[in-house]
Amino acid sequence: MEIHVVAAFPGLLASPLGDSILKRAQARDLVQIYFHDIRTFATDKHQQIDDYGFGGGPGMILKPEPLFRCLEHLFATYALEGVPVTLMSAAGQLFTQKQAMILSLREKMILLCGHYKGIDERVIQTWVSEEISIGDYILTGGEIAAMVIIDAVVRLLPGAISDIDSAETDSFQSGLLDHPHYTRPQNFRGMEVPPVLLSGNHAEIRKWRLQHALDRTKTLRPDLYEKYNQQD
Repeated sequence: MEIHVVAAFPGLLASPLGDSILKRAQARDLVQIYFHDIRTFATDKHQQIDDYGFGGGPGMILKPEPLFRCLEHLFATYALEGVPVTLMSAAGQLFTQKQAMILSLREKMILLCGHYKGIDERVIQTWVSEEISIGDYILTGGEIAAMVIIDAVVRLLPGAISDIDSAETDSFQSGLLDHPHYTRPQNFRGMEVPPVLLSGNHAEIRKWRLQHALDRTKTLRPDLYEKYNQQD
């Protein structure tokens, strides 16, 4: 996979990409991640990329000129014809595990990160193919949202996780929260591991895990529980 991130502050992404699964995925050439700093496409000596919005009001708006130049450069330099431009946006479709799985099938992605109050609407009308939100709250910038999406997508790429069964049984993969987990020691400060998990009876273990996943989802995420029960 090839991921292009267009951002005002790409440095926010550097540290998370240098550790754990994301670091290994890049080392194994499973994914190439490119940062494109919007400021390098500003033409004034101060590299200004934002300005006050027309009509007044608080907050600064990302200017169209550097964003247009940046995206034109991307499509001219890399083989990106037909690749959607995905905007990190509060107005976007809510990001889910299902969407992460769909995105993981793409060969190339372009993630456009908003910042400040927003970006000039002409950029959205001209370039943006889809908008994604990671939740109903405000972040410093779209860079953080892009990092969430990159992490969720890359870990699904074949070879990114050595134990693929672990990824396939994560929370949300089945529509339910994950069941409780236990490891050694068997007895910790008087708290015992449930006997069924020590029984070796795999059918009973699967039954126990499903029931506890259902119970946990019903208690903690009734919205997911209701949606799960509505599945055919």
